[in-house]
Amino acid sequence: MLAVIRLGEGAYGVPISREIEQETGRDVAFGTVYSTLERLQKKGLLRSNLGDATPERGGRAKRYFRVTSTGLRTVRETKQSLIRLWRGLRELEGGAA
Repeated sequence: MLAVIRLGEGAYGVPISREIEQETGRDVAFGTVYSTLERLQKKGLLRSNLGDATPERGGRAKRYFRVTSTGLRTVRETKQSLIRLWRGLRELEGGAA
């Protein structure tokens, strides 16, 4: 969801995958990305719409994703939970993590 937020209006499968790969340093399978996007959409955390068909894609349209207000709230709550969890790990503070 963070990749979708970061990409804004240009959030579709390929750039989402690239964003995750660049920021994590890990290879990401397109199938995994799309199944995750679909699952998040079913939960109401993302919405999608089809863009115009493009000749580069053989006449197929891109599916663009955006985060819903529920998704944004969930991201903020998750961030706060992670911050609270990190605060409990004193031995990792100061660069040991």
